[in-house]
Amino acid sequence: MPSLVRLLTHPEERRPGPPPLRVDLRRVMLGGIGLWAVALVATVVVYVLGDATAEAVVTCVAGILLGGAGLLWERKHRSEYRGED
Repeated sequence: MPSLVRLLTHPEERRPGPPPLRVDLRRVMLGGIGLWAVALVATVVVYVLGDATAEAVVTCVAGILLGGAGLLWERKHRSEYRGED
């Protein structure tokens, strides 16, 4: 078995990696946005009770907004990552 240093310096000697899984990124992004939305509701409740900071609420909102940006990216690049023409 080759050493780790040899594999790092000569990547052509490594075994090829497995093929990438085909996933629907839209479903993954929507799931993440849904989890951020649940976290936002919980954080707002805790914030109203006085035990959370505004930073926690803003973090949840940022997660939702970044997920929305991810959805826009997915829509634009759908054919590329799915391998469609």
